[in-house]
Amino acid sequence: MVSKINYKDVKFLKIHLKTNELKLFNQLPTYEQKHCINVARDVEITCARKEMQSFNLIKVALLHDIGKIYSSMNPIDKAIMVILHKITNGKVRVYERFKNVNMYYNHGEIGCNLLKQYGYDDRFLFLVKNHHNNSIIDDIELNILKECDDKN
Repeated sequence: MVSKINYKDVKFLKIHLKTNELKLFNQLPTYEQKHCINVARDVEITCARKEMQSFNLIKVALLHDIGKIYSSMNPIDKAIMVILHKITNGKVRVYERFKNVNMYYNHGEIGCNLLKQYGYDDRFLFLVKNHHNNSIIDDIELNILKECDDKN
C-alpha cells in the first residue's frame, strides 16, 4: 500500500523496457509495479546463480501481471482474494463472474491477450499466460518466474 518507485527502479526499468513497454507498465498501480520490479530483480539473481541468460525473462517478469491494468483491485481487495484462495483451496474460482475473482485467476491470460497485440513471440506470451499454472513443471524459465513471483 505504501510502495514507491525509486531512482534505482526507474533505472532498472529503462534498461529492460522499451518506451512503449514503459507506457504500458506505468498503467499498473504503483504497488503492482513494485511487485513486478521485485520479481524481475529476483529473476535476474536466480538466472545469474544458474548461469542462464536472463534479459528476456526479466522483461517477462516486469510484464507478467500486465493484465492487471484492467483491474480496479486495491491492495486490500488483493489480500482478500489471496486469503479466499488459500482457505478455499482455490474453490472460490467458481465465482469468476465476479470481476475481482476473474482478475485474480485470469490476469495471466488477460495479459497474454493484451501483449499479443504488441507482437511478442509465443514463448514470451506462454510465460506470461502460465505464470500461475502449477500443472506445468518441466519448464525451467517458467519455474524461475513462478518461484520469484511467489516470493514477492
